[in-house]
Amino acid sequence: MISVRLRLLILALAPLVVLMPLLLLLGMTRWTGDYDDLLAANVQSDLRIAEQYLSQLMTRTGEELGGVAGSVAFAEAFEDGGPNREFLLAKRAELRLDFLYYLPMGAVAQASARWPVIAEAQRGRSRTAIDIFPPEDLAALPRNLDARARIDLIETEAAVPTDRLVEDRGMVVHSASPVRLPGHEGVLVGGILLNSNLGFIDAINALVYRNPLTGGTRQGTATLFLDDVRISTNVRLFEDVRALGTRVSAVVRNAVLDEGQTWLARAFVVNDWYISGYLPLSDSFGNRVGMLYVGFLEAPFAEAKRKAYLWMMAAFAGVLLLSAPVFLWMAKGIFAPLEKMTATMRRVARGNLAARIGPVGRDEIGQVAAHLDGLLDQVQDRDLKLRAWAEELEDRVDRRTAELRDANAKLEDTYRQLVMSEKLASIGEITAGVAHEINNPMAVIQGNVEVIRMELAEAAAPVETELTLIERQVMRMQAIVGKLLKFARPSEFSDCGEGVDLRPVVEDSLLLADHALGKGAIEVASDLPSLPLVAIDAGEMQQVVINLILNAAQAMGSEGQLSLALREEMRDGVAGVALEVRDSGPGIAEENLGALFDPFFTTRRGEGTGLGLSISQSIVQRAGGLITAANAEGGGAVFTVWLPQVG
Repeated sequence: MISVRLRLLILALAPLVVLMPLLLLLGMTRWTGDYDDLLAANVQSDLRIAEQYLSQLMTRTGEELGGVAGSVAFAEAFEDGGPNREFLLAKRAELRLDFLYYLPMGAVAQASARWPVIAEAQRGRSRTAIDIFPPEDLAALPRNLDARARIDLIETEAAVPTDRLVEDRGMVVHSASPVRLPGHEGVLVGGILLNSNLGFIDAINALVYRNPLTGGTRQGTATLFLDDVRISTNVRLFEDVRALGTRVSAVVRNAVLDEGQTWLARAFVVNDWYISGYLPLSDSFGNRVGMLYVGFLEAPFAEAKRKAYLWMMAAFAGVLLLSAPVFLWMAKGIFAPLEKMTATMRRVARGNLAARIGPVGRDEIGQVAAHLDGLLDQVQDRDLKLRAWAEELEDRVDRRTAELRDANAKLEDTYRQLVMSEKLASIGEITAGVAHEINNPMAVIQGNVEVIRMELAEAAAPVETELTLIERQVMRMQAIVGKLLKFARPSEFSDCGEGVDLRPVVEDSLLLADHALGKGAIEVASDLPSLPLVAIDAGEMQQVVINLILNAAQAMGSEGQLSLALREEMRDGVAGVALEVRDSGPGIAEENLGALFDPFFTTRRGEGTGLGLSISQSIVQRAGGLITAANAEGGGAVFTVWLPQVG
């Protein structure tokens, strides 16, 4: 969730942090565009100066050549067939031409077919143009112009691919003037070779980039191209090596030579970026044959723009650093009360209902804070009342729950006793009837056995074994009937209960059950201190202990460990003594724990009656005690008999 403080900060600082940078960016973009346009206009102006210089050179050459053609000195210099050689050499040097010759009218026709400037002079008009002389024409002229025009090409990155290795053509300022002297008609032809003409190109560079106020020069260059090859330039490959023979990029060449455009933009020139201007040059035939270039280094202006950007960014950062703290200081009067209110509400949410905002001012925020404190007072008062009601209700519920829990426990205990009593009563009636019905036949059988012995006397010897077996089985049946009667009417077989010391009872029981323990390697560990007397018949208690010992021995088998321990123990506020019988056998299955004390329940089918634990439970419960069974943590079963103390 966005806080109010953050929203106010965004609302106030957004114009400063977002809009101002956006406006600054737009302004810088517009200024950069205008700055670039200014540079382009500047280089365009420089290009016009260079173009004018070239035009003036051509115009001056044509005018000077026309002046010579119409001069008296030229007429006086004529000999047979034309002016003498000395005159032409002197005028060539005077006019700073690379060649100067006279064509009589008979030779003009052939030359005019090749060169439009001569054809124009033949028609009586002077003309000067740029023409491209092939190497054979240059070789025909004096002063080794073919060698001066020859320039080795240097492989240039981004240029149009070519198989040429040398540029041997010559770019010439070609001028022709008609001669109309009495007795002499023809054409005077002169020209200046621009290939490697460093004076010409340095003159353009000085004219364009010299500062008339300081006398210094800007960092600019000028170049004359024949097609896309630099034939005259002050661009340097190295400090003292001019970039003659290097070529212009394919992009510039296509725009200027192929499309006839004037290039006014940045361009990579040999080894650096320049603000450049390229002007297409056409020959006397109207074909684009070269380019005139001027340009100045971009680096100083790029550095100036970078410094301007940095200055504007620094100015913006300064404004931001100055205005933001002022705004925050002024907004503190709003933020502080709101933050105090927020902190107070957090404390209330954590449970501190006594938290209050307090006085924060007399404005609208202060009124809201005071109203909120009043509401918190009401909430705290109601909370105290609700807490008091809740505590009282919880106390009542706890008391009622405890009463219900006790009543339910007593009810469950009573129900279990009632069920057991009903079960035992029913079984007791059945077993008493069964025992009574069995006793009569057993008495008849035993009596008849005695009669047989008396009647047969010595003759009974052959069947003495059978008679003895019958008697033993009858005695076994009497023992079973005795157990049934003891289970059915235990009170008839018990003594009146007086106080009994359990220690000798347990020790005697161990002696009586020694025959069962001695059959295997069963170790007996006993902890039998002298403890207070308990209210139970000694014989019945001995029967219970022997039954538990025999059950433990049968569960362990041939080996194990039997532990018997006596200790004092309180049960439901009643003092008593507990006997714990623990074995190391397999333990009691979980599904059998609930039915362990049921009459006739046994896990050893065909080996017992299942009455031992039921009789033991009846004896203990009749004495007011409790017998329980459980599995020990380390393995085996543990039976606990608890009996109340006497007195």
